[in-house]
Amino acid sequence: MRHGFVKVAAATPDIKVADVAYNTEHICNLIDETVREDAKIIVFPELCITGYTCSDLFMQDVLLEDARQALHMIAQHTVGKDALIFVGVPLAIDGELYNVAAALNQGKILGLTTKTFLPNYGEFYEMRQFRPGPKKAREILFDGEMIPFGPQLLFTASSMESLIVSAEICEDVWSPIPPSIEAAREGATLIVNCSASDETIGKDSYRRSLIEGQSARLICGYIYANAGEGESTTDLVFGGHNIIAENGTILASSKRFHNGAIYTELDMKRLLSERRKNTTFQTTGERKLMRIPFELKSTETKLTRTFPSRPFVPSVQSERARRCEEILTIQVMGLKKRLSHAWAKSAVVGISGGLDSTLALLVTAKAFDALGMDRKGIVAVTMPCFGTTDRTYQNACKMSQKLGATLREIPIGEAVKQHFKDIGHDPEDHSVTYENSQARERTQVLMDVANQTEGIVIGTGDMSELALGWATYNGDHMSMYGVNASVPKTLVRHLVHYYADTCEDEDLKVVLYDVLDTPVSPELLPPKDGKIAQKTEDLVGPYELHDFFLYYLLRFGYEPSKIYRIARYAFGGEYDDVTIYKWLETFCRRFFTQQFKRSCLPDGPKVGTVALSPRGDWRMPSDACVANWLRDLEQMKPEK
Repeated sequence: MRHGFVKVAAATPDIKVADVAYNTEHICNLIDETVREDAKIIVFPELCITGYTCSDLFMQDVLLEDARQALHMIAQHTVGKDALIFVGVPLAIDGELYNVAAALNQGKILGLTTKTFLPNYGEFYEMRQFRPGPKKAREILFDGEMIPFGPQLLFTASSMESLIVSAEICEDVWSPIPPSIEAAREGATLIVNCSASDETIGKDSYRRSLIEGQSARLICGYIYANAGEGESTTDLVFGGHNIIAENGTILASSKRFHNGAIYTELDMKRLLSERRKNTTFQTTGERKLMRIPFELKSTETKLTRTFPSRPFVPSVQSERARRCEEILTIQVMGLKKRLSHAWAKSAVVGISGGLDSTLALLVTAKAFDALGMDRKGIVAVTMPCFGTTDRTYQNACKMSQKLGATLREIPIGEAVKQHFKDIGHDPEDHSVTYENSQARERTQVLMDVANQTEGIVIGTGDMSELALGWATYNGDHMSMYGVNASVPKTLVRHLVHYYADTCEDEDLKVVLYDVLDTPVSPELLPPKDGKIAQKTEDLVGPYELHDFFLYYLLRFGYEPSKIYRIARYAFGGEYDDVTIYKWLETFCRRFFTQQFKRSCLPDGPKVGTVALSPRGDWRMPSDACVANWLRDLEQMKPEK
């Protein structure tokens, strides 16, 4: 369970109504199967020992006694099995009949969670046979042993502090105030639900939304095990629709009308990280609920859940298009407000023919349209110098003209040479001074042109560059409004592609597609044979890797060793272990050493869940030490 991962299962056994021996056998067989798959938390449906649809047979002593004995048999079957298992069973306690989820571990019945809300409407009439559980849990004498009995029992893993499990039963989660709310507020990170929810038109969609929503609201894992084929079809059909969710995302879901088990791994540390950040998730601060420890061995959980290699980019084309339109709108509305507030008569954009400046220009054009301003007020400035290639120069010019902007060409070569002379720098020395002098000269030109035209300078740098510090301090690092400041590089490409796909100007499409095919480069070193000599990703590493690292470091607070572990799964077949490790180490070093550039960022709109603004999501000392993070990563260093 290293890094907080725990494998879980929702299991629907084959059953026969009221045939306890048959049901017990198949429950035990499915326990064996799920344990072989290394599941540590295993959840079975509501009343599965007898079948949910026994109706008035629940009042028969024969059935209840068989169910009680079967519970002990199943508990005994868990001896030597490294798992916490929940099974649904009817139990007569103190002269009342209760619908119970029994928690089993290593041969013991650890606790009996009662159903709080009994449906008595539509096709359900549980109050005919059962009684609601008590308001508060207590210990009862059950077959010679004192066992916790009641709602909201908390089962705590002795080997994993972040794993605290609580159960509820079917209708409980459909109620206005589910018992799981109080359990989560007292620390439960995983809610299990033994359920028997029948199938009617559209109910599966509602069920998915319900479990998604509850796991998001409680920032928890949620395992929903549903009754399936084998229940009585006198009036209802049950589909065995099992669901496993984590903080609003469904990780696994079964096909309906098919019994069996589904599996995935829940990330308990991720859930705790989310709770720590979310100040509206308030714990009670008290320990009123009963806590029952259970044993699990510490193991290395083999991961089967997927981690998208491009977490900022939706994999489904329709969703990606919707996301691109939304992001462009947010960028446009942010810039629209700034232009209006500043009474700006112009917007000055430095155009290089690269992706970032292209996106900034497209956003500016849409903002001018939204304000009803003439696009001629957009001053697109191309500033060729030592590294400029004809390809990027031509694309910058064509694009500006096609968008109706005012194109200005201001070569900076002579000015930079004069600067070299002034500071005594050899032009043949292509060091960082050679590069940054060009970036700062360009920024000075843009600022002064903005003064000339009574406008503001639109920043072009993206979030990935800010994370790596791949920007010249007080050069391209600076502007009056940075429209791309929270857009990662992998998403910049898709935004430009989306604009190209949806625009009506065929000539502009051609230019934008060529920009997309151009290697990412600051173009600060002289070209070789007329082609770009300086490719950013050769120097700092692939942006799809860095965006992956950035997402999991900031969004979930993952340690570098954990990021490396999941990156190997996500990028299997694309990058080998040595390459991933190398660039993750680079990312960690650069992320820490370059914070000073992020501490004084210009304003810019947040568009996603991750941003680096010192006034918003990310506040970090500029002189923080990276040593602990590198030590954590060092333990995962692969052999070359």
